[in-house]
Amino acid sequence: MIDAMPRPRPPHLHRELTRHGRAVWYVRVGKGPRIRLHAEFGSPDFELEYQAAVSGKPRAQQGPSAGTLGWLVARYRETSVWAGLSAATRKQRDNILLHVLASAGREPIARISTEVIIAGRERRSNTPDQARHFLDTMRGLFRWAFKAKLVRSDPTAGVENPPRKKGDGFIPWTEEHVAMYQRRWPIGTHQRVWLDVLLYSGLRRGDAVRYGRQHVHNGIGRIKTEKSGFTVTAVVPMLPILAETLVAGPCGDLTFIVGERGRPFTKEGFGNAFRDACRAAGVPGSAHGVRKIAATTAANNGATTSQLKALFGWTSDSMPTIYTKNADRERLGREAGHMLANDERTSIPAPKHPVRARGRKRK
Repeated sequence: MIDAMPRPRPPHLHRELTRHGRAVWYVRVGKGPRIRLHAEFGSPDFELEYQAAVSGKPRAQQGPSAGTLGWLVARYRETSVWAGLSAATRKQRDNILLHVLASAGREPIARISTEVIIAGRERRSNTPDQARHFLDTMRGLFRWAFKAKLVRSDPTAGVENPPRKKGDGFIPWTEEHVAMYQRRWPIGTHQRVWLDVLLYSGLRRGDAVRYGRQHVHNGIGRIKTEKSGFTVTAVVPMLPILAETLVAGPCGDLTFIVGERGRPFTKEGFGNAFRDACRAAGVPGSAHGVRKIAATTAANNGATTSQLKALFGWTSDSMPTIYTKNADRERLGREAGHMLANDERTSIPAPKHPVRARGRKRK
């Protein structure tokens, strides 16, 4: 009977319910400040937090408690799955996880439900790209955790991406934009080298800032792409028009694209500098927009899906198919234009009534 009786609550420990009905625990000694305990009630970590709060001594800094979301993320970052992501993807997901852990890092993993994931998506609904990146990050984490048997189920399973905004995303450049930029930045300027490397190689900016003479052999450039984790090689012929720009320079020793002081750019630094150059020329400030017109030009000139994949470093057919379909639509529309004509029609319709009264012709 004695063992069955409930144990008395430790002194100075208080329990409250939030407006969501969730229990939270605080320690308050006398009229002193309330100190919230974040560990799960009844766990060893909870006892340590309680003793530290009662004694007034700060708890020694240590890693996240086992079984919490922070602990799961720490384990995830130690895996080959995480290491296999590109540097750019890891940086992006690190930033997302930083914000997630700030608000929910001490939460037990079991409390991260599908509803919690959906709520996180909805908080970012005004910026669909951020919502999509959030979901990609959480999917990567929980798919690994489920396979590693660290969670009983994947809370991201079945959670759909937010709908994409209508439009083409980054503003694609037009031939008029290219001409405006070239008039503002003639051959012999850093800014002209920047554009021509992007335009006549089709590389992403993260690869374009690394592209240099060491990548070009016998007129063919080959560079492993950052987005693929440096596993896919983009094959880029050195076009005469680009070679002419590079001869005029200015270029660096190891990279064609350099800044005013002759130093290579980081991907982010180049993005900012190119945006400034575009603004001065009165054109859309996006390196990705230049990549779009490069892909469009290649597709309009008859490049196949496989050829576009080799040029632009794409690993699936989805992206190049967009460009080939648009090119096919343009070409087929032009070819089918004459079919709108009807040779049996006359330019002037026949009158409904006789134009001359019947009878003898006048002499």
